[in-house]
Amino acid sequence: MLIVLTYIVTLVVFLALDAGWIGFFALPMFKATFGPDLMVFRPLPGVLFYLLQIIGIMVFVYPLGKPGGWSTLLLYGALFGLFTYATFDLTNYSFLKPYTLQLAAADIVWGTALTAVTAVVATFLTDRLAGLFGL
Repeated sequence: MLIVLTYIVTLVVFLALDAGWIGFFALPMFKATFGPDLMVFRPLPGVLFYLLQIIGIMVFVYPLGKPGGWSTLLLYGALFGLFTYATFDLTNYSFLKPYTLQLAAADIVWGTALTAVTAVVATFLTDRLAGLFGL
């Protein structure tokens, strides 16, 4: 049950933070870069990304970061975010002509921070909720 709680809390924190980034910063940057004609919304790949990214945090960040405390958790979260977002953004920058270095850099920095902060905040919230529910 603790694994399910951890997954749900991590997903909610990640989505909440990312929704703010997308709404206020990323979407305007992407629209300015690609224009409205190249923008298309495909929900399934987005949903799959979020579901898999949270599994990645649980597999690659929590086991290494939690025993070392919040600073180690922050470090491993940042590294995982850096690797996953850099893979996406640098690949796009390599192959897509309109994909700018500024767009890639901004998204990599965001993904690094997002994953690091999510790992710390979700761990804190999960620990509190687990205590409340006796898990």
